[in-house]
Amino acid sequence: MKKELRLMKGNEAFAEGAIRAGVDGYFGYPITPQSEVMEYLTAEKPHERTGMVVLQAESEVASINMLYGGAGCGKKVMTSSSSPGISLMQEGISYMAGAELPCIVLNVVRGGPGLGTIQPAQSDYFQATKGGGHGDYRLITLAPSSVQEMYDFVKLGYDLAFKYRTPVMVLSDGAIGQMMEKVEIDEQIPRTQDEEIRSKYPWATMGKTPDRERNIITSLDLDPARHERHNLKLQAKYREIEKAEIRFETIQCEDADFLFVAYGTSSRICQKSIQLCREKGIKVGLFRPITLFPFPKNDLKQVARGCKGILSVEMSAGQMIEDIRLAIEGSVRSEHYGRMGGIIPSPIEVAEALEQKFIKS
Repeated sequence: MKKELRLMKGNEAFAEGAIRAGVDGYFGYPITPQSEVMEYLTAEKPHERTGMVVLQAESEVASINMLYGGAGCGKKVMTSSSSPGISLMQEGISYMAGAELPCIVLNVVRGGPGLGTIQPAQSDYFQATKGGGHGDYRLITLAPSSVQEMYDFVKLGYDLAFKYRTPVMVLSDGAIGQMMEKVEIDEQIPRTQDEEIRSKYPWATMGKTPDRERNIITSLDLDPARHERHNLKLQAKYREIEKAEIRFETIQCEDADFLFVAYGTSSRICQKSIQLCREKGIKVGLFRPITLFPFPKNDLKQVARGCKGILSVEMSAGQMIEDIRLAIEGSVRSEHYGRMGGIIPSPIEVAEALEQKFIKS
């Protein structure tokens, strides 16, 4: 069947993706540059289309705990925010990871620290990929680089969230959230009904019935031996995710002497930088991680074999560069180039940075 095409903002595409994916509930709070998610959902009235609930909570803290309740019932629930709001959600995200509850959290990153700016940044990488809240947990982290992927990663995110019973972070940024591109729209997926939830998700809290005992979902366990067993179970799950769910893209890496490693908006800039470098006879390719956790470390090490240098291009002071250096284990020289404060580097700047660090140094 021919797909419907629309011109949409990244935030709007994410919101439409939520409706089409059969989401049961969205609970959020407005903050620039992601407010269009809630605005689009409110205007589209998905409760009339699918029965989806859209609610503006009184705060980000309230919204993440509403996700805890909805996810505990086996429902598809989500929230979205930007950097300061995501910081407020960290306790609830840690609770959900500990209780093994599936959900999607969208972070349309803006510059920090603190309230910072409303302009795009990538300085929440550590927060998204290293846990963010307290305790030994990880989030599956997907990094879209286009408006289409903002749409597509909703369905993918729920597939992964329910497969592994874990929160999924979609780590976008203010540029991708606000830019407009063509989007292919899928057919509507029906919302999962209660009877199907009962059969598919035995862990869900559906109440005590004649054929089913009540479930108590909590991240609290005061028995240290039992709690250690739970933590070991979580760690085994994260190792399984690292084996099975790696996603990445390579562009012009076959003959590359140098690699850009970048995600999101930075990866789009690097594609033009590759052209500028190759026009000068410098063979450069792009390695784009799509999953930031699990990070495609073995694949990067393989692609980088024989290269003379790697430039990590980030809209931050340099965070992903740490995962790059761990991945390549010193086999290739690696450097960082980035801008902060909401400034997006130009393709010329990136190309010149590679020359300065590896060719002219």
